[in-house]
Amino acid sequence: MNQIASNSKQGNTATASEVQQSFANELKNAINEVNKTQQESNAQTNALINGEAQDLHNVMISAEKASVTLQTATEIQNKAIEAYQEVMRMQL
Repeated sequence: MNQIASNSKQGNTATASEVQQSFANELKNAINEVNKTQQESNAQTNALINGEAQDLHNVMISAEKASVTLQTATEIQNKAIEAYQEVMRMQL
């Protein structure tokens, strides 16, 4: 999004398709980051279960980080859906 803001300050305007592509890429990156956090947490939990991990503290931190990122993603999804529904209710 910073790129779009800098483009508008410089007098360059992004086309709708460029903005859409940029938003899609950012969304994809965010989802991949949530997935990566979940996978890391699962790997550490499995290592603890198998007796390979010695530090319960790091496993718990990883699990909590995964939980917080998933909750944040869910809240963002809910807000996006609410915004879409609000736009659809607008009269032209």
